[in-house]
Amino acid sequence: MEYRGSVRPFVHFNAKHDAEFLHKAMKGIGTDEDAILMALTARSNDQRQQIKAAYKKAYGKDLVSELKSELGGLFENLIVALMMPPVLYDATLLHKALKSAGTDDQVLIEILASRTGEQIKEIIKVYKKELGGKLEKDISSDTSGSYGRLLVILLQGSREEAVEEDKIENDAKDLYDAGEAKFGTDEEKFITILGNRSSEHLQKVFDAYKKLCGSDIEDSIKGETTGNLEDLLLAVVKCTRNVPGFFAESLYKSMRRAGTDDDTLMRIMVSRSEVDMLDIRANFKKMYGQSLYTTIQEDTAGDYQKALLYLCGGKD
Repeated sequence: MEYRGSVRPFVHFNAKHDAEFLHKAMKGIGTDEDAILMALTARSNDQRQQIKAAYKKAYGKDLVSELKSELGGLFENLIVALMMPPVLYDATLLHKALKSAGTDDQVLIEILASRTGEQIKEIIKVYKKELGGKLEKDISSDTSGSYGRLLVILLQGSREEAVEEDKIENDAKDLYDAGEAKFGTDEEKFITILGNRSSEHLQKVFDAYKKLCGSDIEDSIKGETTGNLEDLLLAVVKCTRNVPGFFAESLYKSMRRAGTDDDTLMRIMVSRSEVDMLDIRANFKKMYGQSLYTTIQEDTAGDYQKALLYLCGGKD
């Protein structure tokens, strides 16, 4: 598979050299933010971990703690996020979403709807090892109803692999009977089918559903459900259809409403920079007629903006 991230490993990489470079950037009066920005956004996550190790070996200090004491605001948050291994970053985001006052459902929905089964299994391990908790238990105690149950189904990371031709018509009819065709919604059917079938299978089910009742499954979900369950079902459908498109829409919403939602903007730019940022950019341009790069430029400022633009990786 072709690499679709915007951040690539730096070719002439030398961890020891980068550690020295960062040390100099933070030494003495004032911090050279530009140097920090250049050194860290132009390295892959794996390379950043090597720099962190080299820094500790050379100076006996934790690089992340040093960066925190030198930087501030959104730029600091972004750099600290970039220094975390991807799975730990996801686990930390989920932990914060569950443990802060009030649950941050947007984070739970985004991560559990968009990550692969393998990634989710890794997140559960790291959540236990590094954050000392059981993710399923924490989600169950923080959420309820069909919404909570679908999150737990997604947490199993065990979608069926195949397309089962003989089930397609049936699944489409079950969804129709569970929603549009009856008074009140049978949420159970929705969460079982959307939570367990493979992406390829579901795409065929959505086509069959449209033939059957003349409207998209998204429209039915909007008409039949509300609140967190609606948001989660829609996220699952969107990620089934097109994961980069799902993130392009979330990025657009994070910037094109009153006030920027920096948490979402940062989270997506960091977590997708080595996954599918090139596809997110293409979808963004196609969906909104402007480039992600220009939108970030218009909506942010300072070193924070510069770092985000590096992660974006170019104009379209």
